[in-house]
Amino acid sequence: MRQIKEYCGIFGIFNASDTARLIYYGLHALQHRGQESAGIVTSTFDEVKQRPVMPAHKDFGLVLDVFRDAGIFSSKLLGRSGIGHNRYSTSGSSANPANIQPFVVHYRDGNIALAHNGNLSNARELRQSFSERGTLFQTTSDSELILHLVAQSRRQKQVDQIIDALTQLEGAFSLVMLTDDSLIAVRDPNGFRPLALGRLQGKDGETAYCVASETCAFDLIGAEYVRDIEPGEILVIDQKGCARGGDFKSYQLPQRFGVSQCVFEYVYFSRPDSKVFGEMVDKVRRKLGKQLAHEAPVPKVPEGERRPIVISVPDSSNTAALGFTTECQKLGFDCRYEIGLIRNHYVGRTFISPGQDRREIRVRSKFNTVEGVLKDRIVVVVDDSIVRGTTARFLVNMIREAGAKEVHFRVASPPVVSPCFYGMDFPSFQELLANQHDSNHGIEQMLGVESLAYLSVEGMMEAVRSANDGGHGYCNACFTANYPVPVEMGVTKEENEW
Repeated sequence: MRQIKEYCGIFGIFNASDTARLIYYGLHALQHRGQESAGIVTSTFDEVKQRPVMPAHKDFGLVLDVFRDAGIFSSKLLGRSGIGHNRYSTSGSSANPANIQPFVVHYRDGNIALAHNGNLSNARELRQSFSERGTLFQTTSDSELILHLVAQSRRQKQVDQIIDALTQLEGAFSLVMLTDDSLIAVRDPNGFRPLALGRLQGKDGETAYCVASETCAFDLIGAEYVRDIEPGEILVIDQKGCARGGDFKSYQLPQRFGVSQCVFEYVYFSRPDSKVFGEMVDKVRRKLGKQLAHEAPVPKVPEGERRPIVISVPDSSNTAALGFTTECQKLGFDCRYEIGLIRNHYVGRTFISPGQDRREIRVRSKFNTVEGVLKDRIVVVVDDSIVRGTTARFLVNMIREAGAKEVHFRVASPPVVSPCFYGMDFPSFQELLANQHDSNHGIEQMLGVESLAYLSVEGMMEAVRSANDGGHGYCNACFTANYPVPVEMGVTKEENEW
């Protein structure tokens, strides 16, 4: 699966001596969650103007490119607290520089900055209400609406203004918000997107606290994972809480639809070395692969035939393929895990093939086959998911060209049948491969494989719950069309943004 994009990765830190650099490292660890743009905002005090200010630096490109000038950290992004954002956007908005986060505004109660991971399902309704009141918009992003709600709240205290704004939102929103004296971490009541709290012992002896979409960001800066931000929680990280050893004030948003954490974080998005929703992603993916082995093991081969080999589509399906192989072996199937596809990690989204713009060339630029492994073998390909199917078809062709005798496809998730409105850039209903064929046989023919099997919805949920028995409920709408929060089905993601 290569076609689904996560919307963003967010990171925030409070009470750190080298804030901007730590955010930079955190965003670098979260680069897989957004590669179109990156930005950092810090909070400091301007001695000349004698007031708090929030300097920002953001631009299109990868973290390494946006912050290529090291002088930014020592001369511009000053202060002991800040937030950062990596962005993936829907089409139609990625070219607008105003949409690059974090957003920063100054209003009656000071400065406030925002970085958002997710998608508001009631964005069009909110935007229409603001437009009727004469509100002017600077971006086409639903994230801006949150700041307008805060600024126009009639509550007196800033934290109450923020709570007032958040109670009017529907959909997916994991947020880091920066005020002049605090870092605020927010997770929507459903808990769609992950958000974790970490603790870092600073070089100056002070204890800093950080918040990130995934715990792999903590690992890079040497921070300790403390806990997840709970679904519906508003955690206010400030100096008083730091002085109390991390005893921060916490508020709870009302829950209307229960908890529904995105199961696709486990299937594909998150890094396997991250702890998401309270459990290591690697552990869950192995469980998915093992469950797949019970439902659709490697094919039985005639006596005297060489045993099948199992290969993954690197990198997101590596762990599931390992779990699948070991469980098949436990079940008595003679097979072996091999590395049959090599991924080129240095091909970015801007790769241009000279003289042609065919998807096949783009696939070949990212993957290559190991002919000595595949030639004359029965090959079982394990992938995390199939969306449009175009990448899978090209990969199957490449494996056959390398001399494979048979190609069988196993998918460690169910068929994707519905678009997502909670923070993932899925194709439309009509573009999804599973909706273009009446049966697996039609998909087998399109892919050009001897057999195809998906993990069942029941099997996927059993694997996730068995790996994370302390977890809450999960959203699997992309596999079932059962949306836990009402959405406007006729509205495109582009219309929802503007």
